[in-house]
Amino acid sequence: MLAYTTHGSGPGTPLLIAHGLYGSGRNWGVIAKRLSDTRPVIAVDMRNHGSSFWSDDNSYAALAGDLAQVIDTMGGPMDVVGHSMGGKAAMMLAHTRPDTLRRLVIGDIAPVGYTHTQMQYITAMRAVDLSVVTRRSEANAQLAALGVDSSLTSFLTQSLDVSEKRWRLNLDALADNMAAIIDFPVLSSTYPGPTVFLSGGTSDYVKRSDRSTIQTLFPNARFAKIPGAGHWLHADNPRAFEANVRAYLDAETV
Repeated sequence: MLAYTTHGSGPGTPLLIAHGLYGSGRNWGVIAKRLSDTRPVIAVDMRNHGSSFWSDDNSYAALAGDLAQVIDTMGGPMDVVGHSMGGKAAMMLAHTRPDTLRRLVIGDIAPVGYTHTQMQYITAMRAVDLSVVTRRSEANAQLAALGVDSSLTSFLTQSLDVSEKRWRLNLDALADNMAAIIDFPVLSSTYPGPTVFLSGGTSDYVKRSDRSTIQTLFPNARFAKIPGAGHWLHADNPRAFEANVRAYLDAETV
């Protein structure tokens, strides 16, 4: 089963957080702790990330099955927040195991295929000379020299085990599955449950032209934008993101 960290033990419906590509539950620690004042918050490491198991299969069907296993084991159903790759996994969960969900929050991603690849980051991480790295700042400097934007170097190196000189990311499997990760399966079902799509105000990941597809698959979907935030909206404007998630999950009706 996926590795996870639980924050809080309040009486509210448990919340599961599914991170995006190259991330980990650790990236969500501050938001998870803040949201755990009224409910348990479970931040998972997706397969091939963090402390979770490695697998050659990184399909959305497999990722959704992993989330369902955690929810079933912990007595579900739960509210689910998913960002980017984790958002697509959460959308697949909604269509394959709707019984595991109460409310769904999708962070800056749509149920569509994208043309931009994320392979450049795998190429950069593979090129880091870990044999000379004794602290994360040194890996950050190497990534920057390889052309990785400074806003992302620290994010990537959160998945670096400096003492073991290894990435906590299955770079080979993620590279092999990249086409499927940036795509999304064709679905013929609908998920009628309450869903909100939160997008970064400066991000183009969820276009207005995507809304017809979203509303076909999620007929009760709502939309909101986080001002001053790009694709990593929970990092760019964490307080606004937290406030939106809290208001949505705590509302009596949706």
